[in-house]
Amino acid sequence: MKGNLSVAAPTFRCRRCKGNVPQANVADEEDLTVDGETYGLVESFCYLGDMLDTSGGVDAAVRARVRCGWKKFHELVPFLTSRAPTPKMKGLVYSACVRSSMIYGAETWALRIDHERKLETAENRMVRRMNGVSLKDRKSSKELRDNLHIEKITEVVRRARLRWFGHVERMKEENWVKRTTRMEVEGRRPAGRPKKTWRETVNADIKQLGIDPKDTIDREAWKDAISAARSNPGAPGKRTRKR
Repeated sequence: MKGNLSVAAPTFRCRRCKGNVPQANVADEEDLTVDGETYGLVESFCYLGDMLDTSGGVDAAVRARVRCGWKKFHELVPFLTSRAPTPKMKGLVYSACVRSSMIYGAETWALRIDHERKLETAENRMVRRMNGVSLKDRKSSKELRDNLHIEKITEVVRRARLRWFGHVERMKEENWVKRTTRMEVEGRRPAGRPKKTWRETVNADIKQLGIDPKDTIDREAWKDAISAARSNPGAPGKRTRKR
């Protein structure tokens, strides 16, 4: 259906217009006062290197970090594209300088498939330039990454996310960080599919890797489970506990 429903029914009023659905509209406001402190309202801002915006997703954060990765890559182009260093050395520099800046703060991202594709696309272009090949050479991205001895960027992000999940689970129940990962917003959910949460992303990682979330209680056991899943993706993680 397209168009305004009031055309078909002049007396029609949606639930939002009736006031049944609360809507925060800050576009007309200039400042926000909280506990006596006045803050300016903006659509987005950078906090500790991570982009936050009013949409509530990670679109802006992924775009910003990809730009940071390209900026660092261009600074190191003379070294990364040179034939003098070995491919392994290029991979080490790329992982330490370029990829680390591109996935900064990714532990808290609720990534969708399109976000992962953006990260992979950026990395694949960098990997081809470091190997001195183009798409015409018909070489797979995995082959080129293996030549540089680096992992797929989405696997690195997944492992970092699970590592942070273990830290959160070991926190005390009254810790505000742990509480925010379990809080639920009260009220009627609006129409449409809800945004993907960080918790849903972690649950999908755990299911895909076949690891036991109970191992988070033991730091070493959780570390071993992630490492086992890293060496054998898709297989159940190694579960060991201290005695």
